[in-house]
Amino acid sequence: LYSIKAALALNCAIQNLVKFDRKNYYYPDLPKNFQISQYDMPLSYNGSLEITSNGARKRVRIKRVHLEEDAGKLTHPAKVSYSLVDFNRAGMPLLEIVTEPDISSPQEAYDYLTALKAILQYLKISDCDMEKGSLRCDANASMRKAGEKKLGVKVEVKNMNSFRWVREALQYEVDRQVSLLEAKENIIQETRLWDAEKMVTISMRSKEEAHDYRY
Repeated sequence: LYSIKAALALNCAIQNLVKFDRKNYYYPDLPKNFQISQYDMPLSYNGSLEITSNGARKRVRIKRVHLEEDAGKLTHPAKVSYSLVDFNRAGMPLLEIVTEPDISSPQEAYDYLTALKAILQYLKISDCDMEKGSLRCDANASMRKAGEKKLGVKVEVKNMNSFRWVREALQYEVDRQVSLLEAKENIIQETRLWDAEKMVTISMRSKEEAHDYRY
């Protein structure tokens, strides 16, 4: 019910038939080696959300709203050679909302998330308490030259629990990727983590493609 409410609030089309898939990968927060998710037949698709950013209205397209199971929570303490994993939320239902690449600045990402949070709270779909992990954000960043349509290599920054950190992490990625491109260096498609103390993103793993997950 909550998933349908969210999809309708985001102007999505609801599927008449949905199915769940196994997304296969090994990572310490998912020790059973697969995640129950939705791939080619998600709950809903083709939605949109109108936002106001820098005094202008903008329509952000919603690619899909789908259900999957949550994984555990990894933490990476500073100055030690190990990570910690908490499995308490593993297997819990998780609603994922995916946009099209319509957001063109870190501030627009911040404003989009603020508008989305207001909708989810108003409809009592979630308390959106980011400190408790009720709302998290993965953000992709890719560069393109002015006037070009094709996006460059995509880098994902995972599991940020603050809108401010999303904005800061994306700005760091913009600066990092522009510097690499200006130096004629290649950008690697990868997943990175945000270090809020050092205010930098850190490489975590190379980014998998759909075929790598063997849905």
